Amino acid sequence: MTRTTPPRPVDVEGVFPALAAHRRTATRLHPRHGAPGAGDSSVAGPLLWPAGEPWPVCTVAHPKGTGHLLSDVRLRRRIQDGARGRDFTGDEQRRLDAMKAADHVPDLRDDDPLPMLAVAQLSTRDVPDLVGPEGQDLLQVFWCPFEAHGPDRTIDVVLKWRRSADVGTVLTSQPEPPVAGREECVPTTCFVHPEQVVEHEYLGLLDEGLQEEISAWEEGLLDEDDDDDYEDGPSSAASYATYEEYEAAMAAARAEEPEEIDYMSDLSIAPGWKVGGFASWHLTDPAPVDCQVCGTAMPPLLTVDKWECDGASRSWLPLEDRDAENDPRVLDPVGVYLGRGLMRVHTCPADPLHPHRLSFQ
Repeated sequence: MTRTTPPRPVDVEGVFPALAAHRRTATRLHPRHGAPGAGDSSVAGPLLWPAGEPWPVCTVAHPKGTGHLLSDVRLRRRIQDGARGRDFTGDEQRRLDAMKAADHVPDLRDDDPLPMLAVAQLSTRDVPDLVGPEGQDLLQVFWCPFEAHGPDRTIDVVLKWRRSADVGTVLTSQPEPPVAGREECVPTTCFVHPEQVVEHEYLGLLDEGLQEEISAWEEGLLDEDDDDDYEDGPSSAASYATYEEYEAAMAAARAEEPEEIDYMSDLSIAPGWKVGGFASWHLTDPAPVDCQVCGTAMPPLLTVDKWECDGASRSWLPLEDRDAENDPRVLDPVGVYLGRGLMRVHTCPADPLHPHRLSFQ
């Protein structure tokens, strides 16, 4: 099903022509629950994986048998979806209470190879901003669902590029780890509904003069809103026969107020799972992400986000989902929460096969 991002509330390049030099396209993936096939672009769906090719495994020594059973994670989500809008039944609540982190696979040693979890499959046919090695049109993304890798103790991500026409016989029984360290490391299976949008660079990376112009413009918008509230808002409670009438008038006035427009929230970087685009540094200062082989600056290839859009970025909510804007299956369709909510996979534009890097927000 098509997903359509509403037009931005302001033509930001019309207001600030210099931003034309700081634009880039991104493809929002708009994952939504479903049952994709091996030939589809998807999140956590079956992969177009050759039957004779070894599946990626994690060989790093870390606890691998203790955590949350993947079957329990998926059952919990099905129960929660089925109970949407009502209380859990006694049987549902007992089943949920029984799903706790535990030593589920005690025979699995810390240094045993663990199948990586299939996270995404994306085709250049579907995702216009997906750019990989020449002649390879399919990206397959895996991770080990334990935040236990490297000095930062985080997820380990594996990227596999391939030419889809060369796959041949597809592996039908695809491996997966039995246990995840956290439930939020397990993505829910989704179709993707790719849509290309235009982004503009993170505010803190623009030149200082342009930053100051944008800040002054935002302050001017706030001043205009304050003036409008003063001139057009309901008069004091004393002007109404009852306090209830006053409250009703206030509520009506609030409903008619235009939403505040903010460069960072509304006009620059799209939220949600996406390919390409710019990196947002909303929780930390901007940090360079350069290729450790050739030193080239590495833009984001894939952004994994907790939210399709949150309260600060509701203007990005697709038109088709406006009647379901409070539905968790729209706002948080994948159920993944890494870092402080957002993880990016960066690749080298000079050679996409150079080792990728991760950044978190």
